Amino acid sequence: MNFNIKKYKDDLLFLPLGGAGEIGMNFNLYHYKGKWLIVDCGAGFAEDYMPGIDLIVPDISYIVEHKKDLLGIVLTHSHEDHFGAVQYLWDLLECPIYATPFTNSFLRSRLKENNVTHANKIHEVNSFGYIDIGPFKIDFVPLCHSAPEMQALVIRTDKGNIFHTGDWKFDEKPILGQVNNEEILARYGKEGVLALIGDSTNIFKENYSGSEGKLQDSLCELIKESTGMIVVTTFASNVARLEALFAIAKKLKKKIVIAGKSLIRVIAASQDCGYLEDAGDLIIDDKDIGRYRRDKILVIATGCQGETLAAVTKFANKAHKRIKLSKDDTIIFSSKIIPGNDKRIFRVFNSFVKMGVEVLTEKDHFVHVSGHPSQIELKRLYDLLKPKNVIPVHGEHIHMHAHAKFAKSIGVPNVIEVENGDVVNLSGKRAKKIDKVHAAVLGVYGKYFLAASSSIMKQRRRLQNDGIFIVNLVLSKQNKLISEPIIFAPGYLDEKQDKDLLQYIINEITNLVKYDIKKSKKKGAEENIQNHVRSLVKTILKNEVGRIPEIKVLTHRI
Repeated sequence: MNFNIKKYKDDLLFLPLGGAGEIGMNFNLYHYKGKWLIVDCGAGFAEDYMPGIDLIVPDISYIVEHKKDLLGIVLTHSHEDHFGAVQYLWDLLECPIYATPFTNSFLRSRLKENNVTHANKIHEVNSFGYIDIGPFKIDFVPLCHSAPEMQALVIRTDKGNIFHTGDWKFDEKPILGQVNNEEILARYGKEGVLALIGDSTNIFKENYSGSEGKLQDSLCELIKESTGMIVVTTFASNVARLEALFAIAKKLKKKIVIAGKSLIRVIAASQDCGYLEDAGDLIIDDKDIGRYRRDKILVIATGCQGETLAAVTKFANKAHKRIKLSKDDTIIFSSKIIPGNDKRIFRVFNSFVKMGVEVLTEKDHFVHVSGHPSQIELKRLYDLLKPKNVIPVHGEHIHMHAHAKFAKSIGVPNVIEVENGDVVNLSGKRAKKIDKVHAAVLGVYGKYFLAASSSIMKQRRRLQNDGIFIVNLVLSKQNKLISEPIIFAPGYLDEKQDKDLLQYIINEITNLVKYDIKKSKKKGAEENIQNHVRSLVKTILKNEVGRIPEIKVLTHRI
């Protein structure tokens, strides 16, 4: 990975550091005439291979090395997988940010909450706006999505125009914004699109993704027919869904309770920008629930992906301070089950079912529509734009590969499959991969980042699978045992049930240490004792238990 950027100083390059191989964590780099531009700075959900980590961000060490040539970050919209890493990574970049009014408002509140102090570097750009950054001239082109003001980007350069789609769909009855302006899209197609960098999330669906407006009608009927208190959980940043739920509550004469800090932030940012204006007297505080009949309450809650600390998981665990679900209540998961989150989501489903709560999901009811394009929508866009090159992103490898095959099948001249770290040269007649740079995933752990390949994460995975076995030896200055060894084996042996085995190991260690002290010289005696004890414990556990945990031998001098 010794990519020499100096050799390509005047070339137009594309380089994804996140979002090409996973759903989430979108982070894209464009290079031209020695300058760099970032499009989106997203976060993602951690999977089981990173124990103790909830959120992941891309490792951006490559662009940090070149930040003197970095012109800025352009955000397509306000979803976590496109802007959720700004608060964690901005201090490494310290560059200007360009965003529409809603994304700007939401981002500023997020940065303020996390004490990030560069808010004066955020520049507001309206829909259909234009910015001129060094060698990049960028048009903002609104497309339908579930977030307000989602903007595709037309990145103009001397080498040709790039159409970066962001998240989008064709929606004939959108709740937010207008239908996509196909006349403008066709105009870009006639002007010429050198490359399209596009969303792959919904590639396996053939027909239209579905309309937010039609979904509102379905949710209204389901809520009307449901019993007890109704809970609806969705992505906090899905403002289109929130608009629908507010309209439904108003129509059905229900009061709304908001559960989850991120929802409160989104609603505040939305209202600052003129969205969710129908809230009026609909929202009540959760402490006032008891003043109303249960069937007159609609709770909108965070936690549609089973997140540990989110409101819905607290409901499922009966741990929320004020909101308690009971038999004959209803919860609607108005969201997609994201691959990788399914186990924890189904644990939440099962908890509610055991409580007697009716659970409605995308598996058996019309409660969600995707904000991403299906095959028929991709073809419709490609027919308008006529791109010479297509690079699928925003998906797992299986999504991007299917997108690539589909693009070829409808006549796109050149399709390139990439993964994070791939460098693609867009200059010339035919775009192609030319090299690779370092790209990886970092877990957000408080104020620190932990790499998936780090020794800490490797130890955590081992502890997660096998537990740990700790031997404490208290020695005198002459290396004599002052007390019998003290053993802790959390997650491996039980202090009561395995009492006999633990005592046997203590006796064997005691005899070994006494023997070692007689045979060893003073120099290096402590290290020898530790190594011999570790080897002894490993042999005993292998024979008695059949699995070997992480073994630590600690010595303490008195």
